[in-house]
Amino acid sequence: MPSCVFCGKVITTHGGLKRHITSHPECRRQWVTMIEDNEAGNLDAQEAPVDFSHNDAGHVHAHPSADMDNNPAPNKSRRVTVEDVEDEDGSSSWHYLEPQLDAGWALRGGETKFERCRRYQEEEGEETWSPFEDAEEWDLAQWLVKNLGQNQTDEFLKLPITQNRTKVSFHNNRSFLQRVDQLPHGPDWSCRKVTMRGNHDDENGVPLQEDVELWSRDPLECVKELIGNPLFKEDIAYSPARAYADAAGQCRVINEMWTADWWGETQKALPKGATIAPIILSSDKTCLSQFRGDKSAWPVYMSIGNISKAKRRQASARATVLIGYLPAGKLDCFTSDARSLAGYRLFHHCMSLLLHPLIAAGRDGVEMVCADSQIRRVHPILAAYVADFPEQCLVSCSKENRCPKCLVSANERGDGLTSVNRDPESTKDTLERRKLGQHPLEFEENGLRAIYKPFWADLPHSNIFLAFTPDLLHQLHKGVFKDHLVKWCVDIVGEEEMDARFKAMPDYPGLRHFKKGISAVKQWTGTEHKEMQRVFVGLLTGAVPSRVLVVARSIIDFSYYAQLQTHTMDTLKALQTALGVFHANKDVLQELAIRQHFNIPKLHQLTHYVDSITLFGAADGFNTELPERLHIDFAKDAYRASNKRDYEEQMALWLQRQEAVFLRGAYLDWISQQPLLAGRGEHHTFDSDSDSESEETDSPKSNTALISPLAAAEEVQVTRHIVAKVPAYPHQTVARITTAYGATDFLTALQTFLRKNLPHNTIIPSLYDRFDVYRHVVIIAPPDRRVSDTPKRWHVRATPEVAASGRNPGCPACVQVAQVRTIFSLPRQFGTYNRTLAYIKWFTPFRPPDPPSQMQQVSCSTRQLRRNAAVIHVDEMVRPCHLIPKMGHSRYCDYSSLKGAYIVLQWLQ
Repeated sequence: MPSCVFCGKVITTHGGLKRHITSHPECRRQWVTMIEDNEAGNLDAQEAPVDFSHNDAGHVHAHPSADMDNNPAPNKSRRVTVEDVEDEDGSSSWHYLEPQLDAGWALRGGETKFERCRRYQEEEGEETWSPFEDAEEWDLAQWLVKNLGQNQTDEFLKLPITQNRTKVSFHNNRSFLQRVDQLPHGPDWSCRKVTMRGNHDDENGVPLQEDVELWSRDPLECVKELIGNPLFKEDIAYSPARAYADAAGQCRVINEMWTADWWGETQKALPKGATIAPIILSSDKTCLSQFRGDKSAWPVYMSIGNISKAKRRQASARATVLIGYLPAGKLDCFTSDARSLAGYRLFHHCMSLLLHPLIAAGRDGVEMVCADSQIRRVHPILAAYVADFPEQCLVSCSKENRCPKCLVSANERGDGLTSVNRDPESTKDTLERRKLGQHPLEFEENGLRAIYKPFWADLPHSNIFLAFTPDLLHQLHKGVFKDHLVKWCVDIVGEEEMDARFKAMPDYPGLRHFKKGISAVKQWTGTEHKEMQRVFVGLLTGAVPSRVLVVARSIIDFSYYAQLQTHTMDTLKALQTALGVFHANKDVLQELAIRQHFNIPKLHQLTHYVDSITLFGAADGFNTELPERLHIDFAKDAYRASNKRDYEEQMALWLQRQEAVFLRGAYLDWISQQPLLAGRGEHHTFDSDSDSESEETDSPKSNTALISPLAAAEEVQVTRHIVAKVPAYPHQTVARITTAYGATDFLTALQTFLRKNLPHNTIIPSLYDRFDVYRHVVIIAPPDRRVSDTPKRWHVRATPEVAASGRNPGCPACVQVAQVRTIFSLPRQFGTYNRTLAYIKWFTPFRPPDPPSQMQQVSCSTRQLRRNAAVIHVDEMVRPCHLIPKMGHSRYCDYSSLKGAYIVLQWLQ
């Protein structure tokens, strides 16, 4: 557990440790002194500078100038040179970097938006929380904007207690909003009217027309806001690099966008030293009204690949911004047969208007002040487009019975074969010839729609067909798994039998138990799909033919490999192998008359996963779960804050005020850290909080708080075991432990333990001794970098058996490889013994895996016809695992039968 190295106070989280040092003057003073001493030591040491001063984010290369003539020239050798990188937790990372030195050059120094605001306030003599009177009034204003609507704000400000005691400088909602509108905000909103002339006539024979509105913000200004935000300073990269898992540079690693191939390849087409801002777009139409009405919005979101994917995934970090609302009208001026095509053309026309500033900027570059206060020439280039399958077809101008990425024929999408990718230039040529009245064969063969001016036609250095990234939510979790694999298995097993197996699944900490089965669930979420995947293969064991189990296991394997946040060539090969195993065994479903064909669009999309990951990085950085989450903040909440009439303008104004309050809050947090930064050299950087810590606090403070390098070195590198300071059940009798916890051989096992670990102890435990009993032990293990950057936290629970009563079938104690019955500590009469103990019942060593499911098998271990029990130290536990009964072909729903063979259900966490 982290602790302050200056005062010794133990803090539960590293985010709390940062805030502790920031808020305690004596600790802060010692911290500054330590930094100065470190700087002095660094000046004395004659070490060559390195290109990467911290995590693989923040690649900085100075532009060569005449003043650098005496310096050695950069190494031009193509030999792989890799450097050990310091990870975000202050420890040595598990991968190495080969930087690309001809990219991301800094031209000169500049001022970020926060620095300009601070300088202006100092020159004008304003307080940092201006236009509000003081910090307390600012806190109240921040709370009002985030939590109350305008009517509620007005009522609150008119309360006598507010007017007489609080005495704020604004007396009603109008004066309050006037002050909020004085705050700096992001790029302005603008509205453009687009007139659609339909093919449907009115009663006078005049063609109908419809005016729709496009609400937008300048995407170039949004790029400047993102790349120049000081909150992202420690999470931004300005140049591509190759990452390796070994110092020899043989095992390549792909995780962030700058470690993948697209960035490095695109960099070759730009001038030397240029900086790329890879644009990541996302669009998705969403319903605004609930239970009545048909109001909808079509938001377009944007982020940049320079920001780490962990930061982009945080909705509260605002690393993904809203750049526009596309028209979502009904287009009643068109007949029903022409309305669909007219909607497609309207989409592309509005997207062309929205993204027009990126054409010249992507081609020529624009000087921008970056988060590290350096000016670079930035080329914003469309790199990735995050969307579900219908939206991908809309963007690619292709029909929905075709692949939006490749030219596979409509009836061959289930074969698992690799097809030629679509080409933007040939597609534009085909559409242009179609516009001129010709009938090129490619138009029908490639399944194109008559959209003659796609919005991506003039965007430089972009390939829209390669830009479509894997959609884990709709393609894997909801699509291939839930809509297809689960349905196939239910058709084989039967709905009643499938529900019975889900009900019979033993409970496990952190795992959802479908107590009523799955047939009654009508509305599914991505989280529920993932929970089903954890138990699905083990649940099918014995219920389906072995080849069907192989099909299910291959899809689950593919799903878990696709979700890895870091890939190597081995994991990508395993990903492709899992898909190959599915295609090699899928014909069993046709033999069982479950499927007639596998011409499924979402199933075909899986063939593009390896190429997309190699080009743009791990798929978890482009999941459509984030846009779905952003709909709440940028569409649904904004709509609820309006009066439901002409709501787009009101939504834009509401979002502008929310953004202004967020930026001012972030600025104040940044300002509060500036005294700590005084006197620091440029080469010292400090880590921001991890993803999990930022989500826990949900506050911008975690982005700028500082931490002692010594404390940072105490991150989890070895497994730790933690129990509660106060036992949940103190002074429990041996009789209670034996009966309630099923610890039938408790005294015998404890005597064996004492003879082994306390040989000089002369006291023999008896029925009259009392023990402090704990609910669970928490195991904190080092993170698996392929899955997550945060340490593992596993709970091993010792749960008393609950007797069956009424319709409640009862609950058995938690089952592990060694079944934990009781967690306790020794009484004082046995001497001082600080290590916590556990009474367990052993299972047999692992037997060979079950061939179809590839799961390990165990059975209850016995000795002299009794369960083999023992007392161990809790710190001997490595990790928990989920054991489920090895079910037969018939229904398995009797908990009392959990005494035979078991299989170990493992999954990536």
